[in-house]
Amino acid sequence: MKNINVAIIGCNFMGKAHSNAWSRAARFFDLPLRPVLQVACDLNETALLAFAANWGWKHIETDWRKVIARDDVDVVDISLPQFLHHEVAVAAARAGKHLFCEKPMALSVAEAEAMLAEAEKARVVHYLNHNYRRVPAVRLARQLIEEGKIGRIFHWRGAYQQDWIVDPNFPLTWQLRKETAGSGPHNDLNSHSVDLAHYLVGDIKSVSCLTTNFIKERPLPTAGAAAFTAGAGGAAARGAVTVEDASLMMVEFANGAVGSFEATRFASGRKNRNTFEIYGSEGAIGFDFERMNELQFHSRHDAENMQGFRTILATEPCHPYVKHWWPPGHVIGYEHAFTHAVADFVGAVAHGTPLEPNFRDGVKCVRVLEAGLKSAASGKREFV
Repeated sequence: MKNINVAIIGCNFMGKAHSNAWSRAARFFDLPLRPVLQVACDLNETALLAFAANWGWKHIETDWRKVIARDDVDVVDISLPQFLHHEVAVAAARAGKHLFCEKPMALSVAEAEAMLAEAEKARVVHYLNHNYRRVPAVRLARQLIEEGKIGRIFHWRGAYQQDWIVDPNFPLTWQLRKETAGSGPHNDLNSHSVDLAHYLVGDIKSVSCLTTNFIKERPLPTAGAAAFTAGAGGAAARGAVTVEDASLMMVEFANGAVGSFEATRFASGRKNRNTFEIYGSEGAIGFDFERMNELQFHSRHDAENMQGFRTILATEPCHPYVKHWWPPGHVIGYEHAFTHAVADFVGAVAHGTPLEPNFRDGVKCVRVLEAGLKSAASGKREFV
C-alpha cells in the first residue's frame, strides 16, 4: 500500500481530534492509501514536541510556510482558528497540497471564495470538516429523507447550545474577538447547523437574524489561556467582547420550507448540544448530538394505535460506517466522525473523486452566515 503524507498545522483541540483520526483510520478502514503523520506545526516548540511525541508525528516545524514547501507532504490539515484558514489554504493549494480544513471555513465570503478558487485551480481535493455529516444517525436521517419517508419538508428547527462562557470571569479568548473569530456562536456553532440544514433540507434563500450580547467585557486572558477553560486569575485588566453571545435566525429554504436556528454559549447545562428536528408531510425526524447514536423517527403511516416517535439506535452494521467498528449495540463517540472523514478523504485523494462537504459547500454556508449578520445589523430580511 502506498503512503499519503500528512502535515497538520495547529495542535490544540482540533489538532488532537484530527491526529487521532489520521492515526486510527487505517486500523479500522481498508484504505487505498496509508496516512503517514509526517509533520506537525505550531508556534510553541515545547508544546509541539510533546504533541508530536504523543500522537506519533515524525517531524515538527514552527513555520507553516516551510511545511507547505516540503516535497514530502501531500496533505495539509488546517486545524487553526478560522482567521488563519484563508492564508494557509491559499498557499497550500498553490503548492499542490490536498486540503483538509476545519470549520468555520473563513471570516468572510470573499476569503471563502478565494480559497475555493485556488483549490479548484490547483485541482486538489478540498474538504471542510463539518464532521456531524458523518455521524451514522445523521446519515440515516438523510437516507429516510431521500426515500420519501417524511415526504415534503415543511420545517427545520435547529439549535446548537453550549454554556462554557456563562461565567462573567471567563477570559477574553480569541473566540470572543471579532478580528480573530469573525463572530461568536453565529459563525462557530451555526456553521455546523447551516451545513446540516443544507445537507438534509436544501439551499437557504433568505434569512432574518437577531443577535445579542449578555456580557460586554471580560478579563484579558493570562498567558496560555485556551478555550473552554474558565477563569482569568486575579484582578486582570478587562477588554470589550466584540462578537455576539447568542444568535437567533429564521430562514426560508429555496424549496419552500422554513426554518429556525439558535446558537448560544449561554445555555446553562448544555455542554455541546447540537440538535435538529425536521417535519414533513409524511413524518418527522429528530436528532440530538448528546445522544448521537440515536435518531427519532415518526411516520404518519403507522397504525393509529402506534402513532408517535420511535427511537432508532444507529449501531447496526447496516448503517454507514458502523460495520468498521464494534459489534451491534456498541455505541461510537465524537471522535469517530473525524475518523470517518479521514477515511472518506483518503479515498477521494486515491480515486480523484470529489468529497462533501467541500469548499464549495463552505462558501454557501458562509454566505448564509454573512447574510445573517447583515440582517442582525439592519433589522431587515436579507437574501442569500
